[in-house]
Amino acid sequence: QILTEQCVKCHGGEKTKGEFDLTTREGLLHPGAEGVNVIPGNSAGSRLMKLIRHEVDPGMPSKGEPLSAEAVAKIAAWIDGGAAYDRPLVEKGSAKRGHAEVTEEDRRFWSFAPLGAVAPPDVGEASWGRTAVDRFILAKLAEKGIAPNRTAERRRLIRRAYLDLLGLPPKAEEVESFVNDPDPRAWERLIDRLLTSPQYGERWARHWLDLARFAESHGYEHDYDRNNAYHYRDFVIRALNQDMPYDRFVKLQIAGDEIEPDNPQALLATGYLAAGTHATQITVATAEKERYDELDDMASTVGTSLLGLTVGCARCHDHKYDPIPTRDYYRLISTFTTTVRSDLEIDTDPAGYQKEKGAFDRKHKVLADGLAKYEKEELPGRLDAWLAKGERAKTPKWLVPEMASAKSSGGATMAKQEDGSYLVSGKRAQHDVYTFTTASNTPMRGITAIKLEELSHASFVKGGPGRADNGNFALSDFVVTVTPAHEKVAAAAAVKLQNPKATFEQKNFPVAATIDQDGTSAWAVDPQFGKDHAAAWELETPLDLEPGATLTFTLKFQNNTGHGIGRPRLSVTTAALPLALEGEQGGAVALEVNAILDKAAADRSDAERGKLLAYYRSIDPAWKKLNGAVQEDLKRAPQSKKFKALVCSEGVAPLRLHTSLPDIPDFYPKTYLLKRGDVNQKDGEASAGPLTILTRAPDAERRWQATPPAGSKLSYRRTALANWLTDVGAGAGNLLARVMVNRLWQHHMGRGLVATPNDFGAQGARPTHPELLDYLATQLIANRWQLKAIHKLIMTSAVYQQSTEWDEKRAAVDRENALCWRRPVMRLEGEAIRDSMLYVSGQLDPTMFGAGTLDESMRRRSIYFFVKRSKLIPMMMLFDWPDSLQGLGQRSSTTVAPQALALMNHPQIQGYAAAFAKRLLPVAKESLEGAVRQAYASALSRPPDAAELVESVEYLRTAGELEPALKNFCQTLFALNEFIYVE
Repeated sequence: QILTEQCVKCHGGEKTKGEFDLTTREGLLHPGAEGVNVIPGNSAGSRLMKLIRHEVDPGMPSKGEPLSAEAVAKIAAWIDGGAAYDRPLVEKGSAKRGHAEVTEEDRRFWSFAPLGAVAPPDVGEASWGRTAVDRFILAKLAEKGIAPNRTAERRRLIRRAYLDLLGLPPKAEEVESFVNDPDPRAWERLIDRLLTSPQYGERWARHWLDLARFAESHGYEHDYDRNNAYHYRDFVIRALNQDMPYDRFVKLQIAGDEIEPDNPQALLATGYLAAGTHATQITVATAEKERYDELDDMASTVGTSLLGLTVGCARCHDHKYDPIPTRDYYRLISTFTTTVRSDLEIDTDPAGYQKEKGAFDRKHKVLADGLAKYEKEELPGRLDAWLAKGERAKTPKWLVPEMASAKSSGGATMAKQEDGSYLVSGKRAQHDVYTFTTASNTPMRGITAIKLEELSHASFVKGGPGRADNGNFALSDFVVTVTPAHEKVAAAAAVKLQNPKATFEQKNFPVAATIDQDGTSAWAVDPQFGKDHAAAWELETPLDLEPGATLTFTLKFQNNTGHGIGRPRLSVTTAALPLALEGEQGGAVALEVNAILDKAAADRSDAERGKLLAYYRSIDPAWKKLNGAVQEDLKRAPQSKKFKALVCSEGVAPLRLHTSLPDIPDFYPKTYLLKRGDVNQKDGEASAGPLTILTRAPDAERRWQATPPAGSKLSYRRTALANWLTDVGAGAGNLLARVMVNRLWQHHMGRGLVATPNDFGAQGARPTHPELLDYLATQLIANRWQLKAIHKLIMTSAVYQQSTEWDEKRAAVDRENALCWRRPVMRLEGEAIRDSMLYVSGQLDPTMFGAGTLDESMRRRSIYFFVKRSKLIPMMMLFDWPDSLQGLGQRSSTTVAPQALALMNHPQIQGYAAAFAKRLLPVAKESLEGAVRQAYASALSRPPDAAELVESVEYLRTAGELEPALKNFCQTLFALNEFIYVE
């Protein structure tokens, strides 16, 4: 009777969870999803008994009150007696078959139940509490008879707050100011100030990107880059800094293109759906399965990141533990039937640009008309006067040849400029090869040297001249070949280069590396950024370039990631050696002009007359002045704010890789319910709809739907999903709020109120403080879904401000600290460790937003690393960086030997220590004690104790040369647990 009343409904009656059917003895003894559940004659060893005694998760019954002690004893006696059956518990044919039904009992499960009005418990006149949060904590502690820890000292608190909210330590002067601030509201003011810092968004966006499985490559074997994916990361940072209401934050990521079609940021938000892996080698045989895999990725990520539910488990069968029927799963993925990834061009302000351009064009026309009038009425006569004098075109020392082609193997755009240089933009490959080939109409005799200029430009970081994140480049090889005009010559011949010279060489990166036998050694110019540089190579033998012959210049960048030259210009000279970099620069057109001048005037064609006019105007003073004014004015022309971003939408050009199939929405315009997840077993079309378990509205099919505007290519199915997700009254809003406040608590307190942040279902952990969880959720909703208010509520509580002191007596009662009687000891993530080292050493580049990089020497915050799934940053991986294959709600926090080895030996960390030492050196020359105190204050937010001070000063005094000793001392501070832990 007990089994029939309490267990059969979920285990063989209406459904069969965990593959455990106890309606018959055969089903009872058959291994379920977790193995054998009952051993006849051995109740102590039977998993069923551990489940109903709540000794292992999930305790049974999973909903409602546990079985009474008397009932548990009867089941144990029955198992010990052999677990006999006199008949099946459900008569054959009486159990419900097909899709599981969602019942009202299912809806009473704690996470699916509505939020109620939760009043903080009465804990008397407790002096420890500061906020309502503390009353919930105190009530649970009182039940166990234990007390919370005292409040931590202010030095620890300010470091804790900075690292929590910004991921960076406080400056020494900020610590001292806070420690000595007599204002009782000093802590609250500190929290308010940190929440307004732009670095807050950079810190907390990384937590969200873990959930969104954000990466900038497709994954799988070839793992091609997604160079426009970073805009989604930037959206998340901006949204968090603006304190965008969380319900709107969610809606835009699901359907921003539908909800706010004229808002570029809303389009960028849909990068959330695009962030998952994507197969790039799709054949006819695999196409349909790959499409269902993509739909599964979108729906499963929505489930885990937003609702804390493992929705994807219902793909092949009804969810074994949670009330999610397979039909609901397919209704959910049907939402995304026509949703595709697209590299979409986005214009952030088309109307504003057109208005500005119209006004500019009207003003600019006055200058342009003046130039055109001069060219028509004055310039031809001035040319004739010049010709009458018998003048010749002046040949510059360095001739810039006309190029027939300019290519980038990495897919960058090469735009020719008026001065003969090429502006490189667009795609920035990990490694690249530039190839320039001269036109065949520029013969030249006696070429003695070749020059490559690296010109700066405002579009580059720090002005360039390189495309790297710090403005540098790294030219690993420079190769020149000549191709004769004769058709019988099969291959180009290499031109031997020697005696290279450069305007500047970075240490250990000489220009000679461009013609050595090492394919990765390179020439670079750090730290001389924002200025022009040049290099030149002598030819071993002077070269005669015959008519029809061409030169090909090959520039290889194999040394470092994205370190191409941003604006190269090539030139040649016939001047006598030895080589000199100086000398006037000009186009090879002078040679052609003089050839025309050698002809009699009557023999010159109209085209040749035009070339003479074009040359003359370049030396005519009046034309140069008028043209200079025109060109200078063009620099002030408004720029269209267009850019490409990876988004998810409908009716747009899908991102196509290696597939010859039609576009996916055309090829598979419908989503079907699949038996056992098999595309060959379709069971009718699946219409879009929400999860039944989180739907409490009789008009669910139309309640959240929106009507697409006339002519729209958008289905607005995603808008319906977004509306359902955020509907507190009848949709999933209650669970959405619970899951998010639990994540905030987890990151602040080291452990969520629900210890399984991505699983609020039957297999997940139960909340340690269910009333507090619901209280925080209701506060989030009441505060218009603004997250900063919840941050402040948690951080101003006494439970957050506790010390980390350990007490074995209290630990014996609650060793896992589930009741929050102390502040847990928390290690920093890899990003915060690296960023803190850069910050303390004075090297952190605060530049926000923009494309990321794989260059480990980057000095921006770690959130701007390019996340390539097959080439993750090694240092980040050491400290448990996610692989981004699926959403991650909680990172591991491992302690392994390679972490210590990296802190001691990693070149980057040694570099941070050296930079830190340089900051301390002036102080150390005046006072070793002063340098030690400053180092401790900067790195650890505290002064050294007496022993640390004495030992550190003694080491610096006796270690030999001061700067190397300081470097070792600084690296020691970086390697301390106290540095890589919050406290």
